[in-house]
Parts: sequence; C-alpha cells; structure tokens
Amino acid sequence: MLRQARFNNFTCIPNATWEFAVGINVIVGENGLGKSHVLKAIYALLKVQADAKDLSKSTLEKAYADKLVSVLRPESLGRLAKRKQGRERCEIALSLDDKEMDNCIGFATSAKSQVEVVKAPAKGLSQSPVFFPTRELVTLCPWFLPLYENYHLEFEETWRDTVSLLGNPALKGPREKEVAKLLEPLEKAMGGTVTVDSQNGRFYLGIPGEGRMEMPLVAEGLRKLAMLARLISTGTLLKQGFLFWDEPETNLNPKLIKVLAASIVAVANLGVQVFIASHSLFLLRELEMLLDGKNYAKLPCRWFALADRGDGVVLEQSGQVEGIQTLVMLEEELAQSDRFIDSEQAQ
Repeated sequence: MLRQARFNNFTCIPNATWEFAVGINVIVGENGLGKSHVLKAIYALLKVQADAKDLSKSTLEKAYADKLVSVLRPESLGRLAKRKQGRERCEIALSLDDKEMDNCIGFATSAKSQVEVVKAPAKGLSQSPVFFPTRELVTLCPWFLPLYENYHLEFEETWRDTVSLLGNPALKGPREKEVAKLLEPLEKAMGGTVTVDSQNGRFYLGIPGEGRMEMPLVAEGLRKLAMLARLISTGTLLKQGFLFWDEPETNLNPKLIKVLAASIVAVANLGVQVFIASHSLFLLRELEMLLDGKNYAKLPCRWFALADRGDGVVLEQSGQVEGIQTLVMLEEELAQSDRFIDSEQAQ
C-alpha cells in the first residue's frame, strides 16, 4: 500500500507530503488546483513500477519520463515543473509499506526525455494500478487499442491502459460468488449484466427479457457503472492494488451515486487502495455515511482538500472529514440554499 507521496514544484500542486490511508482517499477542491495531477502523477509512477521488467536506473529514467508525458500530455517533460522565473527542479517521491518499493524522481524545467532517478525501487508491483478518467471507456473497446498503438493520438495513456484491462477475460473459479455479490447492486442499477461478444470484442448490456443492447446506446452514467462492473468481473479489482478515479460522479444522478459509493467502499474493503478526486458533496456524504456505519467502521479513510489562499494553493488533510476546513462544495451548496430562501421570501 502507498503510505506517502511527496511533491515538490510539480505543476500547481502545493509542496507537501500527502499521508494516505490504506482504504479510501478522497481529494476535493476547485477546478485547476491540481486534484487530477495528483492522481495521474502517482498512477504514472506506480504503473511504470508494475510494468517494468528492468528496474535499473538507466531504464527507469526514460520509462518514468515517457509515462508522465503520456499520462499528463505536456509539450515536454519540463513543462510539468512549477512555473517560476528561472530554472526550477521538480521532485516526486512515493513511500510504500515495503521500503524496497519506495521511489523518487526529479527533473528540471529543461528536461526533455528522461528524469533523474533519485531512488529506484528494488521491487516491482505485482498488481497493475487502475485509472478511471472522468468519461467511460467501455465504448472504446476493442478498436481503441490498435488505433492508439499505431498512430500518434492526443489521448491520455490512461485510456489505453484501462481499455486494455477491460478486455481481460472474466474470472472463473472459487471467487465467482464474491464477484456476484459485488456485481449485484451494480447490475440492479444498470438493469442488466455486462457482456462481451467473443467475436468482435464489443461490450453490451444484457437486459433480461429484452436481449442485449449495444453499449453506446446505454446512458453514459450507466456505462461508467459497467466499466466498474467489468473490472470486478475480471478480478482486477478483487486483488490488492490501486484504483484511481477522477470525478466518478460525472454524468451520474444521486440514485446512481449511492450505488457507486457503496461499490467503491466494498472494493476498498477487499484490499484495493482507492484514490478519488471529486466535486460532489453528495458523493462525499455518501462515502462518509458508509464509512461511519458498522459494516465499514474499521476501513481507514483520509480526506484531502486543495484550496487557493490567494498567495498559492495549500493542502489540508485529515483522518476525519470534519478536520477539513475548506470544503468549497459545501460552502457553495449552502450559499445556494441561502439564495433560494432569500428569493422565496422576497416573492
């Protein structure tokens, strides 16, 4: 499990050390303050560590640089360093339970195609991390992979990575009952089961009594649930590993957000370390209530907020949501309620 991430002069993220929980980690904040950058940077480093067959510094120097550029899509690696006058050095360091997996990289604004590996991991990761972007990806299967591999496309490489995982075969054997239990609320919300055509590799929603529906015809919110359901059915999200999800609430109504929150907590309870960046107060409160309930009371959670104080972005972090002073979402929703009451009274 990831215990800490330290950022120094990386994009707009404040220079600080993030202390993570082994269960669920929730990041909130206004747009443009670096929530997505945190998820993508950590994902990129862990993905290299999971995929690399050679952990020598010379190999990792290029692998880390290539992955950061492919995931965050800057014009050059040095553009990821915080914009200040003159040259500035950026560092990212990850600390895990197993100290032999710790790593640290650095690069300057002039960096082009490689980083300096300050500390190379002595061990790789046995399980690949998973990254869900704000949009669903099941409709990209299976045509996206060969297109991405053969042409220069301005798509984040997280899309390629996740589409590849979605194409894995469904799990069979003793854990099928565990899979079925996790899938039950998702399938109820979707009104069917996620199926894959063995001939063309495309995804469908199998609806009882109606046959199968092409996934592009399914509402996008339901397609996001289908993406989660598929990675549960393949066993990817049953093993200890990492799930990064950027704004999971996008295109979901409150009823589906409740289902999503319950599924995220259930996956974390199996040993998957979850990282979420969100704008949704509704999702935040659902997670908080679930984690306060008796079923998940022992599941560790950390809350983070990025806030612009005028002279720069600052980080707040706490093991309790009440410990976060800056909850912009709550402040805006309360302000909206006040405006609504004032308008009603004025009529």
